[in-house]
Amino acid sequence: MVTLLLVYVDDIIVTWDDENEKEYLNKRLSQEFDMKSLGKLKYFLGIEVAHSKQGIFICQQKYVIGILRETGYLGCKPANTPIEPNHKLGEARADEGVDKEMYQKLV
Repeated sequence: MVTLLLVYVDDIIVTWDDENEKEYLNKRLSQEFDMKSLGKLKYFLGIEVAHSKQGIFICQQKYVIGILRETGYLGCKPANTPIEPNHKLGEARADEGVDKEMYQKLV
């Protein structure tokens, strides 16, 4: 019997392989916390979750498109290698400014 409980701030994901254990855990948690079940997991922390007969598939397409739109890079063309192979790095020039906020969002 396996039950997994993933917690992030005020969000909880519970998964199990035993229906009785699920009912017991939900009952105990709801005695301590104000909870509601939202059904099958569809979206969590920027990750889309799709359920099928083959299994569970996850993707961050919606999250990435949101970041690209927010930073103005949505129309950019993709590249297999975003930098030349064997590129030699050098010292940064003092006059080149970096937008710290945008960098942090993209990273």
